[in-house]
This record gives sequence, C-alpha cells and structure tokens, in this order.
Amino acid sequence: MPHTPSPLLLALRAGTQACHQRLEARLPFFRDDFDLPAYRRLMQAYYGFHAPLQALLADHQGSERAKTAVLEHDLLALGLSRAEVAALPRCQALPATADEASVLGVMYVIEGSTLGGQVLKRAMAERLGIDGDHGARFLDVYGPLTGAHWRSFLQRLDQPAASHPQTVAAAIATFECFEHWLQDCGVLA
Repeated sequence: MPHTPSPLLLALRAGTQACHQRLEARLPFFRDDFDLPAYRRLMQAYYGFHAPLQALLADHQGSERAKTAVLEHDLLALGLSRAEVAALPRCQALPATADEASVLGVMYVIEGSTLGGQVLKRAMAERLGIDGDHGARFLDVYGPLTGAHWRSFLQRLDQPAASHPQTVAAAIATFECFEHWLQDCGVLA
C-alpha cells in the first residue's frame, strides 16, 4: 500500500521545490560535454560535502545510511589514491543539525537524492560506461534497499516531534549549502 504523505513531507516538497529544481538544472550530468573526468571532479565535490555532513549526522542516522565509504570506493575506482581522497577539500559551510527537526530536514535532502540516483545510475552506465564496480556505486548507494530506506525515513517524518518550519528551513539550507559548495568546486553549469 502506498505511503500517504505526511503533512511534513508535503511541506518539505513544497518548501524545497524551487531549490531542488534550480540545483537539478545546474548539475552537469546531462550536459553534452559531460565526460569521465568531469564525472570524477563531480564525485570529488560530492565526497567533500558528504564526508563532513555524515560526521555531523552520525549520531542521528544509522550506519546503514552512511555514504562516505561508497564515495571513497568510487573515487578509488576512478583512479584516485587513498592519499588523494584523504586530501580532498571538505565543505565547512554545512547546514545546522542541532536538533531532530533540523536533522530531518537535512536527511530529507540527502535521502531523497538516493531516489534520483537510480535514474543517474542508468544514465551514467549508458553515457560513460561506468557501473557500481567502476565508479558509480554512489549513484545506487543502497542498491535494492533504496525503497525500504526511503520508506523508513518517511516513517521518521511521521513522528510528531518535528517542527515543520524548522525542518523545511533545514532542508532549504541543505540544498543551498550543497549548491554553493558545488559552485565553489567549479562543477556546476
């Protein structure tokens, strides 16, 4: 049976729609000039955002939602050394995660991106010839558990503890921080 969207989920969708569309339009995955070196640079930037954010979220999400090790695997498969991965710059301007309402907003963006990764996984296999063993595991970070993880997260949104305005504000801040970081890294259109 499909999940009935909670009021908070509806507020998150509406509140982040413009940010989501703006970022999606700027991501280079479907540009004509997007090639393997551009993909590698983009994944380096993703790592620089996800590594410090995962550290902030460590007390709020289970290890089954960790993504940094998968990104590292991809970067190694794409030709970086462990030392090069360790030396990658890390985003310092991260969204606040001081309370559960803010954590839920941040996680909404991060967990929601795993759904879009399914589309990107197929497109990158076709366009760049890469798969989970050759630098694209992050695009399918949860594999067959993607739907189950998303439904589990939706159940968390159903909890009454979340503040709608605070959670939506944290989700918007996450989109904005990520977009600014990717722009600073020079990987956005």
